Amino acid sequence: MTFLVDLLAATLRNATPLVYGTVGETYAERSGVLNLGIEGTMYAGAFAGFATAWATGSPLLGLAAAIVVGLGAGAIMALLTVTLGANQHVSGIGLTIGLIGASEFTNRLIFQGGELQQIEPMPIVNPFAGLGEIGAVFDQYALTWIAFLVVVPVAWFILQRSSFGLELRAVGENPEAADAAGVNVARTRYLALMIGGALMAVGGAFITLALLGSFTLDIIAGRGWVCVALVIFGRWRIGRGVVGALIFSLIFSLQFRLRILPGFGDLPFELLLALPYLVVIAALAISGRNVAYPGAYLKPYRRS
Repeated sequence: MTFLVDLLAATLRNATPLVYGTVGETYAERSGVLNLGIEGTMYAGAFAGFATAWATGSPLLGLAAAIVVGLGAGAIMALLTVTLGANQHVSGIGLTIGLIGASEFTNRLIFQGGELQQIEPMPIVNPFAGLGEIGAVFDQYALTWIAFLVVVPVAWFILQRSSFGLELRAVGENPEAADAAGVNVARTRYLALMIGGALMAVGGAFITLALLGSFTLDIIAGRGWVCVALVIFGRWRIGRGVVGALIFSLIFSLQFRLRILPGFGDLPFELLLALPYLVVIAALAISGRNVAYPGAYLKPYRRS
């Protein structure tokens, strides 16, 4: 029982940054823009959140700083792809490289390559602590509760039921028709990218402010790219994307625990480490067939 409880609790914790990133990327892609700046945005959010919390002693201010950085990253991506019409692949990868480089430069400037700095991580919140051993599954950070109980349902409602969501999906499918119907295509894409950027940055900040309480180089470790894959796996639906994040996190958490079990200790460490990523590749190969991409995916829009 303890093994299962620990595994489920770890799954929810490890899924949290992926949920924020996947929901944020879904906002961007449903508007027709592929935001490959997600890895850099999560990285910058992780650093900005940690550095601000370290300097002020307040994780909440750190979280606010990450959100500001995410909004700025989304605005830069929108400027490049929406206003200037630049290639989305090049813009996104360039943004990721730029944000990672700026974060590492600032990190060395502030901390001067000294000892690893630590902050007090966000506290655990568990309203079900009275349930005994099973209640330990809900030993989670506030950002995890917010991700699953607030961000996911609100994002689903906005994208599927609100007028803004209708406009966003229309822009992502057919910007010419949306423009003819009176929708401001550029403004809608700017908003989608900035909202998405803020969520991505919060996902990165969760790692430094809650999960680890510190910042290290390569801290995102490809989670942003996993989120891009999860959006395709989820076929641009919030619920399916979150399920994909939970499956990835379950395997990610399981591979750490398999190493200490009899019969698995002899398996190569690298194989277990690669296991969740191999599953992502397999899932994409299977579910990626005949995927109906948003109609205006990767297509810049110019009003004629």
